[in-house]
Amino acid sequence: MTVSYRQPGVVLTDRRFTVPLDHADPAGETIELYAREVVASDKARQDLPWLVYLQGGPGFGANRFIGRPAWLGRALKEYRVLLLDQRGTGHSTPANRQTLPLRGGPAEQAAYLTHFRADSIVRDCEAIRPRVTGGAPWTVLGQSFGGFCTVNYLSTAPEGLTAALVTGGLPALHAHADDVYRAAYPRIERKVAAHYDRYPQDVERARRIADHLLQHEVRLPNGYRFTAEAFQSLGILLGGGDGSHRLHFLLEHAFVPTAHGPALSDAFQEEVQGLLSYAGHPLYALVHEAIYGQDTRPTAWSAERVRAEFPQFDAAKTLTGDGPLLFTGETVHPWMFDCDPALRPLRETAGLLAARTDWKPLYDPARLAANEVPVAAAVYHDDMYVDTAHSLETARAIRGLRTWVTDEFEHDGVRAGGPRVLDRLLSLVRDEA
Repeated sequence: MTVSYRQPGVVLTDRRFTVPLDHADPAGETIELYAREVVASDKARQDLPWLVYLQGGPGFGANRFIGRPAWLGRALKEYRVLLLDQRGTGHSTPANRQTLPLRGGPAEQAAYLTHFRADSIVRDCEAIRPRVTGGAPWTVLGQSFGGFCTVNYLSTAPEGLTAALVTGGLPALHAHADDVYRAAYPRIERKVAAHYDRYPQDVERARRIADHLLQHEVRLPNGYRFTAEAFQSLGILLGGGDGSHRLHFLLEHAFVPTAHGPALSDAFQEEVQGLLSYAGHPLYALVHEAIYGQDTRPTAWSAERVRAEFPQFDAAKTLTGDGPLLFTGETVHPWMFDCDPALRPLRETAGLLAARTDWKPLYDPARLAANEVPVAAAVYHDDMYVDTAHSLETARAIRGLRTWVTDEFEHDGVRAGGPRVLDRLLSLVRDEA
């Protein structure tokens, strides 16, 4: 059953689909997918081409837009848009500490989660496409991890695509997770240096907070164990266009005087727990490194292991001197499964995923080299989340792909400059076509 309703300027329709958990076993267990169809009110009765949006992540449901903000307004000028909650997210059979025990113990949960990578998401798209478009191909817009899915789409089912648009999400085709993080830590260090250049007063503020956390046991209101490493992970903000400013405003109200001396303020702790908690997107932490698995090598908590190669990120060592504390970025660590109440019950499951040695390749270089689908990608010149050099190498490997390399936006450019970003990519694929 579909249900339609209205918001300013748009008609929305809730759509649900049943697909196999394992597309290699179509007669086996099934899961439910949810997607929201969006069409401009004045075009609701028109026969429009379709654009399916693949959200970044992994582990995030599709945007819950109100009206026609960001890139959506531009897309609705000529498309019906399908905002897909990728499997395990939003309303699409969510995977979290409450639902995963229904699968059994950690081994069963880990085996289940192997079906939540880009390859399964793309096969979901192909399974529902005939039911949405009547069999016609559609355009895909992939943001960040959604771009990883888009490259898998080009590798496995290009016949389903009219065009492919990627924003901040061209993955390395061959890199192991270790290669990804060896490239990431120096980028993160540059972003932190730029932040301190902008807000030099934050050097001492960050050191003071880290020192407090090394000296005191701090539990956030939701029970999160707030450590110096957890504090450093707030550097994930620095990959967004307004992230440096958000981090600065967060740090400036960290402490308040109390009868027992300075303490971390309730306001600071409340904001921090919202930034650190994975309660709303646990799948991100569970499969984040698995999205890079493509061979018999385990990911084996890659970000944690590779971090040891960059001792300047060690908070305790930093505080023995007078240098600035380095924040970290988009990395997942085993300690998160100890600190975060939303992840603690899933620690063993995460460990089993990290130890797996049977990952299948996600990309087909030969097929990408023979690509015939018009493709355009926005590549952000110093993207903190996705390595620019890796992205450009992949761009060269996909026949006909046209890039727009820009320093106008950070990784969230499709949100910050949505209409212009989408307009530029559409013009590139049409020139190519």
